[in-house]
Amino acid sequence: MRRSSARSGQTEPVAALVAVVVVALALALYAGAFEANFPGPVDRDHAEAAADRVERAVTVGGVARPGRLADALDRAPSGYEANATLTVGNVTEHAGPAAPSTGDSASRRVSVRVGGGRVAPGRLEVRVWT
Repeated sequence: MRRSSARSGQTEPVAALVAVVVVALALALYAGAFEANFPGPVDRDHAEAAADRVERAVTVGGVARPGRLADALDRAPSGYEANATLTVGNVTEHAGPAAPSTGDSASRRVSVRVGGGRVAPGRLEVRVWT
C-alpha cells in the first residue's frame, strides 16, 4: 500500500502565480472586448439639468420670481426646446411652446414671491424635448 506524499497536489508558487496572471489578463481582455460592443450611455437626463438651470435663473435669494420665468427658457440644452410652468396655489404661469407628451420632465418645489413681501410654496416644472 502506497503512502500519500506530503507534496501530492501541490504546485510550485511561481507556476501558480503565472497561471493567476494569465487568467486575470484573459478576463481583462474579454471584458474589454465585451464592453466595446455595448452601445454608449443614453443621455436622457436633460430635464433634470435644465430644471436646475431654470430654477437658478428664476430664483433670487432662494425665492422664485414669476416675472423671470420667460427669460429662463434660454437655459435649455442646445438643440432642445423647453417649457417651464410655475404653479402657486390656483395660479399657473407657463413660458415656452406647448410641450408634447413625449418630452422629459422634471419638477422642483420652490418658494414663490406672490406679492410685496409674501412668499408661498409652489412647484416649478420643466419639460424638455427635441
